[in-house]
Amino acid sequence: MSKVVVIGATGHIGTYLIPRLVMAGHDVTAISRGVARPYQQSAVWRHVTSVTIDREAEEPKGRFGQAIAALGADIVVDLICFTEASNCQIADALEGGVSHFIHIGTIWTHGHATVVPTPESAAKFPFGDYGTAKAAIEADLLSRARMRGFPATIVHPGHIVGPGWAPLNPAGHFNPAVFSTIARGDTLPLPNFGLETVHHVHADDVAQVVMRAIDTRSAAVGESFHAVSDAAVTLRGYAEAMYRWFGHEPRLSFAGFEEWAKSQDADEAKATWEHIARSPNCSIEKGRRLLGYAPRYTSLEAAQEAVTWLISDGQVQGR
Repeated sequence: MSKVVVIGATGHIGTYLIPRLVMAGHDVTAISRGVARPYQQSAVWRHVTSVTIDREAEEPKGRFGQAIAALGADIVVDLICFTEASNCQIADALEGGVSHFIHIGTIWTHGHATVVPTPESAAKFPFGDYGTAKAAIEADLLSRARMRGFPATIVHPGHIVGPGWAPLNPAGHFNPAVFSTIARGDTLPLPNFGLETVHHVHADDVAQVVMRAIDTRSAAVGESFHAVSDAAVTLRGYAEAMYRWFGHEPRLSFAGFEEWAKSQDADEAKATWEHIARSPNCSIEKGRRLLGYAPRYTSLEAAQEAVTWLISDGQVQGR
C-alpha cells in the first residue's frame, strides 16, 4: 500500500480516480479548495483524508509545493497544473522525496497533427496558451526524468466526458442545446463538411491510465501516454450517431466555417474553432503496449452516458 496524494481531487478525473485508489488499498489524501463535491457519490470517500489547500492563493507565496511535500506521499498525482511555473514549484519541492509523480496534461500539446493516429512521440507544434503551457510542462518533466531521475509520468487526456457535466458536442462546443436540436429531429448546421475530428475519453478511463501507470511504474516513469477512447470521431459521424440514438434520421446542413460562425454565438464559434483547428486523433498503442490500457468506453458511449445525465437534469429536451 502506498500513500497517494491527489491534487484537484474532486473534479472530473478525481471523481473516478479516488475510489479506484482506495479500492486498490492505497492510503489516499485528497487535496482541493473545499468548495466542490465529486460528480458521483461513493461510500469509499469516507476512507479518504481530505485536506483543504487553495493552490491559487498559496503558489504566489511559494508555499504550495512545500505543503504537498510535507504530506510525505509516496505518489503524487497532479490533476490541475496549468503553467510551467506552477509545475516547477511542485516538482522542485518533491524531487528526492517521492517515488512517482503523475501529471495530467492534454492532447492539445500536439497542436496541428502531422500524422494520424498521432503517437506520443510525434513532433509537437502546440499553439494557444493552454496547449503551449502544457507542452512546456511535459518537456520540463521529461527532462527532469532523463537528466535527474525525477520519477515523472505524463498522462494526456482527450475531451473528458462523463455524467455531471456537458460533453463536447457534435458542433464542437459545449452548449447542451445542440443535443436538444438533435433530440427534436431538427436540422443541425455544422462547419465545413463536418469531417474534422474530436477525441473523447470517459473520465473513468483517464483514471484507468493513472492506475495502470502506478501499477506498472517501471514502464511508466519518464514516459507520456494518451488517455483517449480507441478512436476519434468526425463531427458529422458524431452528429449522425446521436440522431439515430434519439430515434431520428440525421438532418444536417453544412457551410464554410466563416459563414457558419455568423449564425452562431461568438464564444461557441470560438470554442468550435479551437477544437477543429486541432482535430485530434490520437493513438493509444503505447498505453496498450506498456501499461495494458484498454478503454472501457468508446467516444460515442462516453458521450451518450453524459447526454443521458443531461436529459435527467433537464438540460436536454426533445418534443
